[in-house]
Amino acid sequence: MKFSETRLKGAYVITPEPFVDDRGSFARVFCKNEFSAIGHKGDFVQINHSVNKLKGTFRGIHYQLPPFGEIKLIRCISGKVYDIIVDIRKGSPTFLKSFAVEISADNMKMMYVPEGFAHGFITLEDNSQLIYHHTTYYEPGHEAGLRYNDPALQLELPIGPSIMTEKDKNHPLIDNSFKGI
Repeated sequence: MKFSETRLKGAYVITPEPFVDDRGSFARVFCKNEFSAIGHKGDFVQINHSVNKLKGTFRGIHYQLPPFGEIKLIRCISGKVYDIIVDIRKGSPTFLKSFAVEISADNMKMMYVPEGFAHGFITLEDNSQLIYHHTTYYEPGHEAGLRYNDPALQLELPIGPSIMTEKDKNHPLIDNSFKGI
């Protein structure tokens, strides 16, 4: 695996290095030793599967509130998405800065999202599916989100959202009271 640190410290784009032969390919997508080399601590305790029927589906930009912060590892297993992370770590030099990358079943890239980041994506193809690994269990009542079109974030999406929940449309805008987590 190749770990490429993003401009947001602690966040990585991970590219598997498949072995290819006449049968197809084989690639490792997780190795505890390799992940510990980038400072990964903790175990993945929950795996979720996101199925998105239509291009333009937007999910996010979500995070869990302390003490339930989590590390996520996201992999696209079908289709293609524009994957977005936002640094919301209190006192971080890249506070409210974002990073985005296209991840797809074809390019096999994965996004490593450290604790203290919000995450979301927009599907670029119909039938896009993602697998999420989490280091913390989902805790209802301790979730929050950022609005994709919040002027404070200055996100540029490759396409506009056509499907999203009312909840995601109505996350509060960031104001001076938002200090991060």
